[in-house]
Amino acid sequence: MEKFLPRSATPPHIVTLVIATATAAVSMNVFLPSLPGMAEYFRADYGVVQLAVSLYLAATAVLQLGIGPASDRFGRRPVMLTCFVIFILATIAALVAPNITVFLICRVMQAFAAAGMVLSRAIVRDTVGADEAASRIGYITMGMTLAPMLGPLIGGFLDELYGWKAAFYLILGFGLLSLLIVYLDLGETNNTPSSSMTAQVRNYPELFRARRFWGYTATAAMASGAFFAFLGGGPYVATEILDLTPSQYGMYFILISVGYMIGNFLSGRFSKRIGINPMMLAGNTLASLGLVLALVLFAVGFFHPMSLFGPSFFVGIGNGMTMPNANAGIVSVRPHLAGSASGLGGALQIGGGAALSVIAGAVLSPESGPFPLIWVMLVSSVLAIAASLYVIYVARQAGNI
Repeated sequence: MEKFLPRSATPPHIVTLVIATATAAVSMNVFLPSLPGMAEYFRADYGVVQLAVSLYLAATAVLQLGIGPASDRFGRRPVMLTCFVIFILATIAALVAPNITVFLICRVMQAFAAAGMVLSRAIVRDTVGADEAASRIGYITMGMTLAPMLGPLIGGFLDELYGWKAAFYLILGFGLLSLLIVYLDLGETNNTPSSSMTAQVRNYPELFRARRFWGYTATAAMASGAFFAFLGGGPYVATEILDLTPSQYGMYFILISVGYMIGNFLSGRFSKRIGINPMMLAGNTLASLGLVLALVLFAVGFFHPMSLFGPSFFVGIGNGMTMPNANAGIVSVRPHLAGSASGLGGALQIGGGAALSVIAGAVLSPESGPFPLIWVMLVSSVLAIAASLYVIYVARQAGNI
């Protein structure tokens, strides 16, 4: 019976962190194909039902600000378990929601699944050094990339067979599995908890004064911002300009997910050997070169889906190389504030990325073609290069590189 008891004092297996991290991604996108059916079910406007996406993102950003410091104070294990219990209860409530208002409230509460993403980074940093942390975060991200890559496809089939609630039963099942695995395998890794939540908040200025923290955060925000911009404008370009069907868009989008997975693998394989800062710079440079290629292809009149998705494949690889290393840097600048740093950095990433998503969607029109989207993505990637160079400069000044 001992092997079935929770491991309350040992670090978790990397598969546990992959599953915990993937929970938020599964909740985010599995139900996307069901949005029209949900609008009909709740007799609500489609734009109102779409708030299930934007409110979830906003709540994820806000909750990270509390989840990180709470784990620094009370420990990673109890905070993650509590958040997953809230997530499961919110999912059950969503399944029986009588109207769209109650459903959207449940979606906000489902954002507690962000604990898996926030705390997995902090847990890794609790147990290993910065370069190895980047390697492990890369493998974790590579494993959980399957969720956003396959989620909409699975959700679409479930919706056609059983209706929109089938996707939420899948989310519920995944949440229960995650809770069980975390309970059995996640040992406490925060061996130096802060004295109180107020003491943790008082430590924020220490993070704010760390120039490398802001450099890593800006790198992550701008790199992920290019991807968020694609999420905001890519569907419009694909359907309105390149005449793709939604299913064709989904198939081409897999190229970006595969690229991201490859980049994660490269991070896992080489970050410990090469270092997190050179890997960030290389990833952002590759993404920028891919977007320059897209501009050239469209400029010469090659209006084909591969002119958008082919170069975006390299954006995926670049982001996969950048994000694990930038996130490892965020939680490594002040290791005793790893949870707070992960939460604050994650909130800024999502907030900045969501803003770029809105901008990308707003600047596109049939007359503009795909160029505004590509320019927004390119500017974001170039700013990520600048942030990476800033981190390298600061680190050299401090003698850390």
